[in-house]
Amino acid sequence: MNTPLLLCTDLDRTLLPNGPQPESPGARARFATLLRNTDIILVYVTGRHRQLVQEAIRTYQLPQPAYVITDVGTRLYHTEGSRWSPIEEWERAIAGDWHGRDHDDLHEFFRGLPDLRLQESSRQSRHKLSYYVPLHADRTALLSRMQSRLEAQGVRASLIWSIDEAATMGLLDVLPEQATKLHAIEFLADRLAIPPRAILFAGDSGNDLPVLTSSLPSVLVANASPEVRETARIQAQRAGHADTLYLARGGFLQMNGNYSAGILEGLAHYHPELVTGLAAEAVS
Repeated sequence: MNTPLLLCTDLDRTLLPNGPQPESPGARARFATLLRNTDIILVYVTGRHRQLVQEAIRTYQLPQPAYVITDVGTRLYHTEGSRWSPIEEWERAIAGDWHGRDHDDLHEFFRGLPDLRLQESSRQSRHKLSYYVPLHADRTALLSRMQSRLEAQGVRASLIWSIDEAATMGLLDVLPEQATKLHAIEFLADRLAIPPRAILFAGDSGNDLPVLTSSLPSVLVANASPEVRETARIQAQRAGHADTLYLARGGFLQMNGNYSAGILEGLAHYHPELVTGLAAEAVS
């Protein structure tokens, strides 16, 4: 039996066309057609919490996923229709990094540091502490001071930086060290016995970089910012993973490579056999 493809995609400005760049007409419909007609396990990997993911699925009429990784990798759900079942083994696996502490405890560690503004309560969870940071802030110095305070408390954490282009604001997530999108995908793939070659990740922003620059096959959609594109390219090359990062540029089926068109372009690059039906449909 052939191994199914584990297609893991970010939502905002990756599958969702909610950035300033235009969406190719019909791209999302083609994406949905592909999911109906192929043996693909669909996983949404997002910084959104569960309710916002469900809202996006309804609003944008997205295909129903089999699994959802939410809150920037800190929660993992198996979905069957309207039923979402949390996978408790994942939360237990990441909890040890914070030694029983939660986001409130870590917030106390950072009191007095400049430029940190706590995000709304809906954007926080037990193992996710999220801040807004102005773009003019000295990010390197800030992250260094935060990491020093975490290490002094014996806390193992990842500091994930990204940019909300629409709000022109920096976003900073403090997560358990093992709770990145990359580790969550690897945990799920191991649970499902999916080998790395049968995984494809699609993303667009800074919090996707751990996956984009890893050994897992990945695609960066064409609407990603020039800064993220260059950072991803350099980091992947330095890590020896340039061959597992594809930068969508448009042209596949005369689409522009933005959002779902970029995901399809990545699929055509890594798994052309899966998109032959779409190509035939476009010609007919």
